[in-house]
Amino acid sequence: MTRELLILRHGKSDWGEDVEDFQRPLKDRGKRAAQRMGVWLEQQELLPDYIVSSPAERAIETARKIAKAMGMDSRQIKQERAIYAASLSELLEVLENCPHKARRVMIVGHNPGLETLVVHLAEGRIPPPSDGNLMPTATLARLSMPDDWRGLKAGSGELVSITRPKSLPKKFPFPDCRGKESRDRPAYYYTQSSVIPYRLRDGEPEILVVMSSQKKHWVVPKGISDPGMTLQESAAKEAREEAGVEGEVESLPLGSYKYEKWGAECTVHIYPMRVSHVLSEEDWEERHRGRQWLNPKQAMQKVRQSQLKPMIEALAKRLAAG
Repeated sequence: MTRELLILRHGKSDWGEDVEDFQRPLKDRGKRAAQRMGVWLEQQELLPDYIVSSPAERAIETARKIAKAMGMDSRQIKQERAIYAASLSELLEVLENCPHKARRVMIVGHNPGLETLVVHLAEGRIPPPSDGNLMPTATLARLSMPDDWRGLKAGSGELVSITRPKSLPKKFPFPDCRGKESRDRPAYYYTQSSVIPYRLRDGEPEILVVMSSQKKHWVVPKGISDPGMTLQESAAKEAREEAGVEGEVESLPLGSYKYEKWGAECTVHIYPMRVSHVLSEEDWEERHRGRQWLNPKQAMQKVRQSQLKPMIEALAKRLAAG
């Protein structure tokens, strides 16, 4: 019985950022390439059972982007420090430690280590690339592997394919991986969720608003609904990151609205969230935004999105009625 190994090099990184190599992020080009590869893998029915990634920013972000594009829960990705700047022997040890029950494994990392790994496993059976570059950024090598990954020797795998992102369509199918419509971003981008965070202070409701990421106007936490998470879970995640608050998100939405972005229409589902904990400035991931607790009337005046105003008002009336 054979297993499969998917070897993915991270997407194009941003050398313009003045950070240490480990923290170097992806360029937008690298993000889109990873997402196109994820959609392709879902279309080919090649979803991995197990994903292990270097924790370096450009690698783990590549792994998260590809997992979400495949419709998988990115929280299940295993991070392994040994993959960063790894030698061949270190990469072989990482593979040996992958769970045996995982029949298709994906490893996300860096060159030259990954290219050396491909050459080792498929020794003498790799068609020479026309440009001399075996594993450009966001390239995926698929190998058929033996069942036992202990002490993998040279030639123990068989190269099935090498796929480069530039060979894949630039746009993404909608409403799923087999949809006929094409959009600028993966399908899941167009379903979003948001919370209106509130608390009761001396029996009176207060609404929390935050500044937009560009600090141009006031908003409530909102974001893309991550595959593998419910709308409520995604909204709670955004509330923690964007507003630095935690609490209980109700099961029923207050409503929804639509707006134009990425060349199409996004739908945003709005949920009430009773705040139970406010993170300190040090623990708040996006503290650069700033936040304010306001009474409902003030909040309605502050928020830019007009569709939110009647929802805030309805929430306030419900809370006042007990």
